[in-house]
Amino acid sequence: MPRLHRPGRPAGAGARPFARGAAVLATALALLSPLAGVAPAAVQEAEVADVGVRVNAQAALGRLPDTARGVNAAIWDAHMNDSEVAGLMAEADVGAMRYPGGSYADIYHWKTHTAPGGYVAPGTGFDSFMGTVRATGAQPILIANYGSGTPEEAAEWVRYANVTKDYGAKYWEIGNEIYGNGHYGSGWEHDEHEDKSPREYARQVRAYTAAMKAVDPTVKVGAVLTTPGQWPDGVVGEGDAGDWNHTVLSEVTDVIDFVSVHWYAGGSDTTAQYALDRLAGLPGELREVRSQIDRYAGAGSPRIGIALTEINTNTGGARLTARPNGLFAADALMTALENGVFSVDWWNTHNGAGQITTVDGETDYGDMGMLSSGACTGDVCEPAPNTPFHPYYGMKMTSELGTAGDTMVAAESSAQDVSAHAVLRRDGRLSVLLVNKNPDTARTVDLDYAGFTPSAAAPEVRRYARGDSDITAVTGGQVSASRATVPPYALLTVTLEPQPGTGPGASAAGTPGTPRLEAVTDTTARLSWESASGAARYLVQERDGAHTRLVGETTTGTSVTLRNLPPGSSHTVNVLAADASGRLSAPSSPLTFTTGTPPEAPCAVSYHRDTSWGNGFVATVTVRNLSSTAITGWTVDWDWPADGQSVSSGWNAAFQQTGRHVRVTAPEGAGPLAPDGGSTASFGFVGANDGPNPEPTVFRLNGTVCSGG
Repeated sequence: MPRLHRPGRPAGAGARPFARGAAVLATALALLSPLAGVAPAAVQEAEVADVGVRVNAQAALGRLPDTARGVNAAIWDAHMNDSEVAGLMAEADVGAMRYPGGSYADIYHWKTHTAPGGYVAPGTGFDSFMGTVRATGAQPILIANYGSGTPEEAAEWVRYANVTKDYGAKYWEIGNEIYGNGHYGSGWEHDEHEDKSPREYARQVRAYTAAMKAVDPTVKVGAVLTTPGQWPDGVVGEGDAGDWNHTVLSEVTDVIDFVSVHWYAGGSDTTAQYALDRLAGLPGELREVRSQIDRYAGAGSPRIGIALTEINTNTGGARLTARPNGLFAADALMTALENGVFSVDWWNTHNGAGQITTVDGETDYGDMGMLSSGACTGDVCEPAPNTPFHPYYGMKMTSELGTAGDTMVAAESSAQDVSAHAVLRRDGRLSVLLVNKNPDTARTVDLDYAGFTPSAAAPEVRRYARGDSDITAVTGGQVSASRATVPPYALLTVTLEPQPGTGPGASAAGTPGTPRLEAVTDTTARLSWESASGAARYLVQERDGAHTRLVGETTTGTSVTLRNLPPGSSHTVNVLAADASGRLSAPSSPLTFTTGTPPEAPCAVSYHRDTSWGNGFVATVTVRNLSSTAITGWTVDWDWPADGQSVSSGWNAAFQQTGRHVRVTAPEGAGPLAPDGGSTASFGFVGANDGPNPEPTVFRLNGTVCSGG
């Protein structure tokens, strides 16, 4: 369902809604440090692990950027620039602050600090905001007014910010949720353009970008996209050739530097557990954003970033300030960053009280803010302004995991209710974050490592759990390198020193550059990368979860061709350098690519999505036999790329789905498929998608891979 608005309002405001390679892996080593005064054997008997977590320090997921942790700041928030805010945000290592506040951006005129039709709190002007940004040590993400502004107004703002005031404001979005301007039937975003289509937005993005970069060529300009699988993704408006994302991206990838998407769990279920469970779909949705950028930007895709500029569990109701939303904040932030996002911006710094409930024995104020605004609902009032809510501590806990320049690495948990994230620090240490989403049961976790050997030193442990008023140090040998017990509804970080003489720090080889895809066919991929100092050879490894396998190596250069790949298959690879003694560097950042289909195959399939409405669609598939002999009795097979995709009903064929696999069988009495493309078979179906809806990458006719897709 579409998210029509964000409920809540600041004190004194009107009722207007507002936005908000196996061969090279080191042997895993588990060292158990005994509890104080207790023998190791007794520890083993006292605790039986019920969760296994594997961390692979040679499977990189990317570097943590300096803008990783972000928050939104709104001009209707009277506490936005309180002196306490900068200190609290700095303590949480917040590196990005987005202004002037969601949908207000499209009515806000920076020069006069006015928002006709909305409430503007005193002391929230641009210069005051930049004071808070600088005191925090963050960067601004600024939203240029698209709804009631002009390219010239945006360019003047760039001039004032970066020429007159020398603020060095790097990131600029063009509007907020412009797809909510009524073009698709629901309108919460102010837009005075007569033409509200995605084509017009794309045209204006080009105009805004040209005007802004004429003033400061170094600024990074972002366009607004819908989140795949969330309304109005897939909906084609009247007179449009495609949906919002495909229309916009087809017109702007040569001029933009990033895209902006928002993510809320959504749905009518506002329980905390629902939101935590919905996070499982976020990686697929972000992969689809990248796939869409790849489609239109081609070789230029890597330079276009993805910013998740708003995130929270839901857009109203309850369970927003409670402990489970703190777990969500930590889990969501790391999940997004691990899947290619350069900034995750919480909605909001302060927001305002909403529905009052009791969650986990505490009052939940229904407030989407990280910090209290001191507002009231009826006779129930929030604590003093700037008192941190649980989501603040969730974000702060991720700063215990790693900071800018550290490398996120793969971590995999055996339990659905325990999430794991890991970071290889620049100084050689390894940090692991464990999230126990079970409200009733402590979980004992066995920790296993690949590519990292812990030292005998006791780990550094931090916890945020019931009874903790802030991030708390855990001492006394309660956690070892190989085992940790995480209390119910709690966050725990374990930071380990490497055994001397091991790890990337012991290698004379530097870290290779991120691999680039030079060419790809249906069965091969040619990769290249920037060289690393001290490298005697390079190893290319493919990642599957927290496991890796060696797929290529070279001693003669910085490129390799991977062969015998399945058609239509996706692969995530990174590169390590080995020095003359065979000691491995840290892994490069990853590259994900998909092979194609054979250009000359004995069959061809076309897949066309006829219509879509966010969580459902109608598609037509046409099959052509290109071989020299007729085919009587055919089957067509494909696999959905994402969970949640399915066939609901169909016509002109029989349909069967098992897991992600779909088999379509010719209807009884169907005639043969003539040779040499002399005839076609077409069938259609109604499909459903709970999340992103990418197209299948490969089709098989009677088991043979076809061209097209």
